[in-house]
Amino acid sequence: MPSATRLIFGFHSVLAKLRHDAGAVREIHVDAARHDARLRDLRTHAEFAGIRLLPVATARIEAMAPGARHQGVIAIVDATQRRLTLDDVLDTLDEPAFLLVLDGVQDPHNLGACLRVADAAGAHAVIAPKDRAVGLTQTAVKVASGAAETVPYITVTNLARSLREIRERGIWVVGTDAEAPQDLYGAIWPIACAWVLGAEGEGLRRLTRATCDQLVSIPMLGSVASLNVSVATGVCLFEARRRIGGPKTADRSG
Repeated sequence: MPSATRLIFGFHSVLAKLRHDAGAVREIHVDAARHDARLRDLRTHAEFAGIRLLPVATARIEAMAPGARHQGVIAIVDATQRRLTLDDVLDTLDEPAFLLVLDGVQDPHNLGACLRVADAAGAHAVIAPKDRAVGLTQTAVKVASGAAETVPYITVTNLARSLREIRERGIWVVGTDAEAPQDLYGAIWPIACAWVLGAEGEGLRRLTRATCDQLVSIPMLGSVASLNVSVATGVCLFEARRRIGGPKTADRSG
């Protein structure tokens, strides 16, 4: 019996899959009307990986992913993927861990954007609860623009317990909270850190907040009270990335 498949669409997502997991790609359907440089680049990668590129009518592409911004390219890939665990990621690191934890993000567009930010900032993994969270939907994968194929996305049954396990690994857990007395730019944290951001409009859950080593706020100087979770993720991760190797770090043992 053939194994289950799923669709990946858009140039960024399909190219990322070819680069990082070409063995999972069955075939790629492309709009026969396209003859541009992006398609030629995709064809080069597909041929190198030994993947069939199938030109099809525009109507066929639209029927495969109705309403999606597919850009005229859709890959059929294996749906079954080995489920990564937190230990799988942490046991293979040869540098201080840099993690993003999302506490109950419900919007697939926000999840996709957070994955994209995590990839850009060099995060080693994104961690989220199995329940009360959106999951890695096709929309999230598309918005991630390839990051869903490059950044490990780990779902856990009990987020608070996973945060405690992260702490036991010597990784400092920093949560964001609008009411935290210390702001992002004045706070000090170790290089090995996990950033925890909450759901849209609700923030961190009580137990998640209580499990953090430290809480920081993002200074808000205008009239709005909060930022979209993906924007807040970008602010925090890139500030943390800026400091790696810099003077504003702390030893967890101290």
